[in-house]
Amino acid sequence: QNMALAHELNKADNKGPLSEESSGAPFGEIIRDYKPLPNTIWRFGKPNYTRVNKTYFQHRTKVHKEGSLEAVVSKIVKNWEVESHHIADIHQWQTMDIKAFQAAVNGGCPCNAQLMADVGPYNMLLGETKDYSGGSQSFEQSNKTFSATFPEGFAFECLEVFSGPPNVLFKWRHFGPYSGTFTDKNGKQYKGNGEMFNLIGMCLAKVNEKLVIESLDIYYNPEDMIKPLVSTLVDTSQATLGADEGDSKTAGAGECQPGASNCSVM
Repeated sequence: QNMALAHELNKADNKGPLSEESSGAPFGEIIRDYKPLPNTIWRFGKPNYTRVNKTYFQHRTKVHKEGSLEAVVSKIVKNWEVESHHIADIHQWQTMDIKAFQAAVNGGCPCNAQLMADVGPYNMLLGETKDYSGGSQSFEQSNKTFSATFPEGFAFECLEVFSGPPNVLFKWRHFGPYSGTFTDKNGKQYKGNGEMFNLIGMCLAKVNEKLVIESLDIYYNPEDMIKPLVSTLVDTSQATLGADEGDSKTAGAGECQPGASNCSVM
């Protein structure tokens, strides 16, 4: 989600503020103003958003007026992404109320802050689909998978806000050129055609008076994320690799296991 690319991260460079380039300033607009706490440790190394910012500014469909609800929501989500992808210690998070925070997909079983920090946003949001298994990918593996899929970045934009705080309902778009290689849950690799990938969804975010996130209810079809990625095999001899009857089943992201209180990605 709008994340810095895994192959550009340096684990040794794990402290300090984001660069001016990551904020969007060189493009004439501050779209990300996240300021880490002094003790913050970057999970994979300090993120660099230069490449994904370029994709965002080149291919966004909306330019929102500064101070508008859409501009405010966009910045909150981009700052939330910084934490959820790149800061492992939830006690160093600032965009979320970690005691109250819950995230759910399509009305499924909610995940708390620690669970999301453990499994990662990609796995939490995607769950189990025909070609992707959030339960068998680690946080780091999922980041590498989608960095390889979208080497020019996978950007986020807020399209429209329907209601303001405290219950913020908005429509969103994720996008980026599919110019890399996607590896499915069976190890089959698919090559992109360079065309723009678009994913549309809705989110109901509950925030407090300081615009700190208390809950996220996300609505979209996870198959819309994965299905377009699996059209062209790199090696056609892999066509039957891992294929079986069970592959046709899709478990919605965030579904509860029978009798369990955790998300299906666990």
